[in-house]
Amino acid sequence: MKTPLFPLNTVVFPEGELPLRIFEPRYIDMISECLRQDSGFGICLIEEGEEAGKPAKFFPMGTEVKIIDWDNTDDGLLGITVKGQRRFKVESFDIQPDNLCVGEVTFLDDDDELIPEEYLNFSALLKEIGNRYELPFLAESERFEDANWVSERLAELLPFEMSSKQALLEMDNALRRFDYMQSLLEKIDAGDLTLS
Repeated sequence: MKTPLFPLNTVVFPEGELPLRIFEPRYIDMISECLRQDSGFGICLIEEGEEAGKPAKFFPMGTEVKIIDWDNTDDGLLGITVKGQRRFKVESFDIQPDNLCVGEVTFLDDDDELIPEEYLNFSALLKEIGNRYELPFLAESERFEDANWVSERLAELLPFEMSSKQALLEMDNALRRFDYMQSLLEKIDAGDLTLS
């Protein structure tokens, strides 16, 4: 399946939300087309290069997002909010004359297992973060038993380097994510804040 790609200096997980301010013509056109067709686009983490200007080199694993809100901002830019839908792998891509990347992507399935008892501390950690910062996902109390959902929310919220968040996105099993996050959290406790 072909989808337009938007390389950014961030990682989006399925069901995660991200506000964006759009100013480059290639992306304004892309957003207009997505709104017209009620379609999505892909966000991939930049590996080398910048968000604006010449197309950046990006990691081949990303997340399809859909636009859930949009408005013109006070500075005249287009403001949108997107929500992650599903992970994908870029098999190949072309750069159009306007410098928009369009990728041929394969969508990836996510598991839907419940959190085993030995991993329930991650569910408790997510609840604690949600309570402390009054985050809206607390209303989805039934989701705290969903291993994939809990692992993705924690991956978004915890202060990991983008390279670590990308590694978490690329994992196709929630328990592997929990194990990796545990090792990263132990590095934080040990005072190693690079988290690479």
